[in-house]
Amino acid sequence: MQPLPSSILLLAGGRGQRMGGQDKGLVMWRDKPLIAYVQQVARPLTDDLIISCNRNHARYAAYADHVVSDGNHDFDGPLAGIRAGLAVARHSHMLVLPCDVPRVDDDLLTTLLNAAALTPEQPIMLRQGEQWEPLFCVIPTELAPAFEAAWHAGERSPREIMLKLNTRAVSCAENDVRLSNFNCADLLI
Repeated sequence: MQPLPSSILLLAGGRGQRMGGQDKGLVMWRDKPLIAYVQQVARPLTDDLIISCNRNHARYAAYADHVVSDGNHDFDGPLAGIRAGLAVARHSHMLVLPCDVPRVDDDLLTTLLNAAALTPEQPIMLRQGEQWEPLFCVIPTELAPAFEAAWHAGERSPREIMLKLNTRAVSCAENDVRLSNFNCADLLI
């Protein structure tokens, strides 16, 4: 099966509080910034790679076709980045990934895109054991107005919005190392 043609959004707009305020996507691990690992896996799967960030736009531009931001400096969370990505995505679907998962692989991304191709009108979200992983998802871009309406109604959880939109799960094993996020300095050792 051919993967669904999709825009891919890499979320790199957080405060990096557990990293001492550092921009997580640009934190070095094994001689490369974390964003480079995710971008390297995502790049062959799209001609529309978007990075949502709130600082260091010029540095992130080297890894993306488009760089977007939340529109303010309050670090409003991943839903703000998803909204910004949906606003510029060029394809009918957008795969969302966090910037701090350097062990993510092509097989996982292709699995998500193939699942989305089976029911293209439904969002797809990864579920690790019983835990939903809302930052590993595929969103039909036609649902952008639903995300906007939820945002304006005060919702800030991508998980809650997607569950209300009849999201279908793609399961992976508990403790799947591909989902290990490097969100604190101790994990970079």
